[in-house]
Amino acid sequence: MRYAYYTLAFVVVLLISVMGFRGLRSSRPPIEVFPDMDRQAKYKPQATSKFFADGRADRPLPAGTVPRGRTVNADPSFLRADDFRYAGKNADGTFARGLPVPVTETLIHRGQNRYTIYCAPCHGALGDGNGITRSYGMALTPTYHDDRLRGMAEGELFNTITYGKNTMYPYADKLSPDERWAVVAYMRVLQRAGQATINDVPVEQREGLK
Repeated sequence: MRYAYYTLAFVVVLLISVMGFRGLRSSRPPIEVFPDMDRQAKYKPQATSKFFADGRADRPLPAGTVPRGRTVNADPSFLRADDFRYAGKNADGTFARGLPVPVTETLIHRGQNRYTIYCAPCHGALGDGNGITRSYGMALTPTYHDDRLRGMAEGELFNTITYGKNTMYPYADKLSPDERWAVVAYMRVLQRAGQATINDVPVEQREGLK
């Protein structure tokens, strides 16, 4: 029985000793019982190397190397080298104006569909910032109908959809580049509709608005 007490006392002291070091900072690496090859001899990116004559660990690509999945006759957009279409920017890095895709009825309808799903809950069906989230306390959603957003370059709108801004999440993982441009096109439709007058409506359709 005496040995049982000794064992219990040893375990208690050991636990107190180990737990007492929790939260302490140390410049020494932790003790690892099973390192599992966490640290191995390797070169890090952009590191130097005495093994190669040029002193670089990174090796140049062999001649003729192409990205995986790329073929000789592949679509040139594969690498997304078109800054306007895939980044919304000009060659000098400024936000581009206009759209890099044809504005068609199909594009507008696609933009309306994506807008209704991803944008309307906050920005509202009319783009006035009166989405359903306002009733839950989110009252800072901007309206598309102020001069700042009406005058904003389409490329900047595309960039905001891609990367998000403030409390708005990015949507690059949910909308393809062309779908983002479709949403931008539909935003312009909402802005134009917000300033429309009866004179903008075809004569044959005005009677139904009265």
